[in-house]
Amino acid sequence: MTERKPLHFRGIGLRARENLYGYGFILLWLIGFAVFTVVPLVQTFFFSLNQVTVTATGIDLLPVQWANYTRALVTDPNFVELLIEYAIETLVSVPIVIIFSMIIAMFLNLKFRFKGFFRTIFFLPVVITSGPVIQELTAQGATSVPGVASTAALTEFLAQLPGYLRSPVEYLLTSFILILWFSGVQILIYLSSLQKIDKSVYEAASIDGASAWESFWKITLPSLSTTTLINAAYTIITLSHFSENKVIKYIYSQTYAVQGGIGYSSAMSFLYFFVLLLLLAVTYLVLSPRRERRS
Repeated sequence: MTERKPLHFRGIGLRARENLYGYGFILLWLIGFAVFTVVPLVQTFFFSLNQVTVTATGIDLLPVQWANYTRALVTDPNFVELLIEYAIETLVSVPIVIIFSMIIAMFLNLKFRFKGFFRTIFFLPVVITSGPVIQELTAQGATSVPGVASTAALTEFLAQLPGYLRSPVEYLLTSFILILWFSGVQILIYLSSLQKIDKSVYEAASIDGASAWESFWKITLPSLSTTTLINAAYTIITLSHFSENKVIKYIYSQTYAVQGGIGYSSAMSFLYFFVLLLLLAVTYLVLSPRRERRS
């Protein structure tokens, strides 16, 4: 029997063939991304430059250029206020999620009985916090602690804060449980990174007299720098498209409102997307590994 040779492209080098095979594997994803993401994104931006009217015969477009963007930023105080609250709440929530996820991951990385059971417990909220389930839990008050912010001391403390900080701090106090519910995936990512750290490094540090605290700051934390950046970006994106997000609810409510419309909602969506990109950029500048920033 003759040996069956693998398929290849004649006249193409090995490196080019490997690239073609790789592109072949992701071709389906690229097509789906272009059809279901790029095309709607371009269409939404086109709508944001027009006054869109839905009629019985179709969609009527009246070009208004950047009027929708100007209206959202200048004449709509509700949207600007919600946008500022979203940015501050996200900047407050992300460090809490990151620190909590890292602590739980280090705990789950230890050797003890029923470790798999505890991993399931911490990942279970990821399955729950989606769709009508989280909406019902939020409506029943299961995701918040409203009594915390109503105490006399905290009420006085909140009254002394500036207006732009009062709502985010109150959100942090009343929605602390909900924030921690977003930590399941981050815990698994941290746990995977912790298991890849060579244990001989800790043994060498221990022989040199390093304490557990020093090993954490000199070995564990630097080794998790890239993972922390990934988890922070993932947390920002997760909080940004959460179904109970106030900005998303407001944009949705304006889609078919008399004073709003699809064009106005599209403009607010792009402004919201720009703020999201800005938060991701700030996160990258703050958490990017030092060796990469020096290069």
